[in-house]
Amino acid sequence: MAGLLEGKRLLITGIITDQSIAFAAAKLAQEQGAKVVLTGFGRLSLVERIAKRLPEEAPVIELDVTNQEHLDGLADKVREHVDGLDGVLHSIAFAPASCLGGDFLTAPWEDVATAVHVSTFSFKSLAVACLPLMGPGGSIVGLDFDATRAYPVYDWMGVAKAGLESTSRYLARELGPRGIRVNLVAAGPLRTMAAKSIPGFAVFEDTWSKAAPLGWDLYDQAAAGKACCALMSDWFPATTGEIVHVDGGYHAIGGVA
Repeated sequence: MAGLLEGKRLLITGIITDQSIAFAAAKLAQEQGAKVVLTGFGRLSLVERIAKRLPEEAPVIELDVTNQEHLDGLADKVREHVDGLDGVLHSIAFAPASCLGGDFLTAPWEDVATAVHVSTFSFKSLAVACLPLMGPGGSIVGLDFDATRAYPVYDWMGVAKAGLESTSRYLARELGPRGIRVNLVAAGPLRTMAAKSIPGFAVFEDTWSKAAPLGWDLYDQAAAGKACCALMSDWFPATTGEIVHVDGGYHAIGGVA
């Protein structure tokens, strides 16, 4: 029986380690029949090593989403490996240390601007860069963290994620007439490299595991990866501008003091 993503061509960003949601999505996508191309930034040799741990080694393209030359040349680089794209996973976020950890009032604009550029505006930038490769039926998915509440220590990254949610809705409106869907997956806290960079992140872990109706496994990246793959498949043909929560149900009942 054909896989969920049989014949699909996917671009997956943001793989740094094999503990990331992006890696889980890439692995599942390949197992479901997709051809996967990865992007990396900075430590490309690290991403290339991680790519070898996939069921099928995937090509890696250098992409700094704040570099317009990289964005302008992305379509041509992707075409070296596939003739188009059916799905794109945006798994990119970064905030300087001053923007996290509980000093919300003291973070300087320069650092906040970096967080918003990398974590929010890049969703639009990546979508536009991939448009020449996409047609009707295409799907763009971004990774989110619930932005309806002001969580402790998350600070300006929470603001950036709120912007990401709004950006997703506007992209859904703009790209809908082209037949391209835009959705987000809001995962609960996971022990990834991104989480380790947030001082005091344990407050999320302790509360989530206890309060989520379904419970919450801090090491289960596959649950969010499955949601990403499902949204990039043909099984959500009329869903766009949506946020799919993969958090054990915590968003529906919870709150972190």
